[in-house]
Amino acid sequence: MNKLVLFLVITPILDLFILIKLFKNMGFWTTVLLIILTGIAGCYLAITEGKVTVIKVNKELGQGKIPGNDIISALCIFLGGIFLVMPGIITDIIGITLVVPPTRDFYREYLIRRFTKMIKKGNAHLFLKW
Repeated sequence: MNKLVLFLVITPILDLFILIKLFKNMGFWTTVLLIILTGIAGCYLAITEGKVTVIKVNKELGQGKIPGNDIISALCIFLGGIFLVMPGIITDIIGITLVVPPTRDFYREYLIRRFTKMIKKGNAHLFLKW
């Protein structure tokens, strides 16, 4: 089974399990408030970091450079924003680590290595296959 499909199936189940535990320990409204606050904070963070990245991309384009790293950072921020909007603790942690610069750098470097490996093997087109 594809790792991505497995991740997309298991993560919501684990998030639901954690939310039920939080509900039992903290109460319904506290859990709902936590979900709403992390969603709002995450969206704000993703928008703020996204604007910074767009400015960097525009600056590099204005200098005649190809903004490779910043484009991958923008992809990480976009994915992080999606994870932050989804309710759940695990998705929030993944989302925050995709958006915050120090941990986003880890994801960006990982993606660069993966893309480079795919290109060297001559199967970069596989990335676009479903």
